Amino acid sequence: MQPTLGSRDPVPNDHPVMFRYDSAMSSAPAHRVVVLAQNGAYPFELGMPSRVFGAADDAYDVVLCTPDGGPIRTNAGFDVTPSVGPEALATADTVVIAPVEPYSLRRELPDDVRAVLGTIRHGARVVSICTGGFTLAAAGMLDDRRATTHWQCAPLFREWFPGIELNEDVLFTSDGRIHTSAGAAAGIDLCLHLIREDNGPELANAAARRCVVAPHRDGGQAQFIERPVANSSDQSTSSTRDWALARLRDPLTIRTLAGHAHMSERTFARRFLGETGVTPRRWITQQRLGLARELLETTALDIEAIAGEVGYAGAASLRRHLSASVGTTPSRYRNTFRSAR
Repeated sequence: MQPTLGSRDPVPNDHPVMFRYDSAMSSAPAHRVVVLAQNGAYPFELGMPSRVFGAADDAYDVVLCTPDGGPIRTNAGFDVTPSVGPEALATADTVVIAPVEPYSLRRELPDDVRAVLGTIRHGARVVSICTGGFTLAAAGMLDDRRATTHWQCAPLFREWFPGIELNEDVLFTSDGRIHTSAGAAAGIDLCLHLIREDNGPELANAAARRCVVAPHRDGGQAQFIERPVANSSDQSTSSTRDWALARLRDPLTIRTLAGHAHMSERTFARRFLGETGVTPRRWITQQRLGLARELLETTALDIEAIAGEVGYAGAASLRRHLSASVGTTPSRYRNTFRSAR
């Protein structure tokens, strides 16, 4: 595939700005992704899987269907006509349930939606974006699983589906073959995670660059929950965060951070939480684990050396923190995600 500029002339091969989709994987069968759209859909999220998976060279084939095969109404004032019929769900390797506006949510599924969900083949991966998790919950597909959804809809989700373990603080969850994401851009995070899971970090990072988004985002939804705006005279903690990022291998206590910011520990902790949505201790842990994951993926350093580089006392400490964060050990993480050399 060769993209075009504003005119209909093809982009030269040596064009300095545009990228080309030159796939090293074109000989492999594409992973089939089928997006299920319903009335009240958000157009941004409807197009998200095609945009993100489509940036992963030719590794994915993305199509969109609706429960009855006809057009659906979006919340943006226009209709969308599907490219395939609902029978495509039976052929999907991954099914993505696109979200709908909250006013379109229903506790009980319409008969046509329940019927097409029943055609998803056994073993297919099932993904929800934002309020798409309500569809999976109503279908019983989240029973005894962890899930997330947009933080604003979390109270309603808990009221309707009290038996599901909901965590509205995270950007996405993965529980076996079921994956759920929080609102809007968190769907991008989840799509990149799945590319990374399927094909490794190299292709996921390339897709992220093509979409001009971060390959990883630290933290969860807590940082986006509405909070009172700080007084403009308040001193920011951003310079201290930058300072700490360059010193992750050093001991970084609240006292150390507050001292650099020239604040009391209590004031620093309050302002830090207000600006980032997480405590200083949790933020430091996130940054250390983020760097550790990068080193596991891109270097041959042993686990003990990586632990030292990111400020942990030893491999056992890194192993404990990484397991608590992503549910795996450093060795298994490296085996899964390290780029081929």
